[in-house]
Amino acid sequence: MASWNPTELAEFVLRNSTLAAAFQDPASETERVRASFQWGGTISASFLLVLNQNGRRLPMQTTFLLAYMFISTPALLFTILRTQFGYWIGFLAVASNLLISFPQPIPGLSRLLMFIVTPDWLANALRNSFSGGLICLAIGVSVVVTEIRAIGESRNWNCSLHCLGYCIAIGFLLFFTILYLSLGTWQ
Repeated sequence: MASWNPTELAEFVLRNSTLAAAFQDPASETERVRASFQWGGTISASFLLVLNQNGRRLPMQTTFLLAYMFISTPALLFTILRTQFGYWIGFLAVASNLLISFPQPIPGLSRLLMFIVTPDWLANALRNSFSGGLICLAIGVSVVVTEIRAIGESRNWNCSLHCLGYCIAIGFLLFFTILYLSLGTWQ
């Protein structure tokens, strides 16, 4: 067994790490970060929407979370919602709000139309830019502020499972947004 001195070991590690970095495709890293932002952000925002509808039912927070989902929805789902299938979902959403639930409209369902009727140039500009990431960060911060205010108004400082789920989902929402912005994948 050959023994290595620390200098040879450091040179070996440095040589192999630069060789590995040369073979690594930066485009694939960019796509991985973008995909993690899209899927992680969408799942976190969906979870927060469910908790919002089961908890305090804050309409402003519902609007913010749907705007976040508009910017962070994965490309595959976004494309499906922007096709003929999405038009039918939008039609059924409007019909259900008008006909079925006339006294109390279904919350958030009418806001789904934002996915369908937004012009392509605006949707692409928001979804593939630094400004879209900043909007998502601002939405995440506003969700945190709204939750802190709601906790302060209720004077209930006990942490329940609902509160714990909210904190974890908000943490993931902010994590994926900051990861997306910090790694510069929006270029």
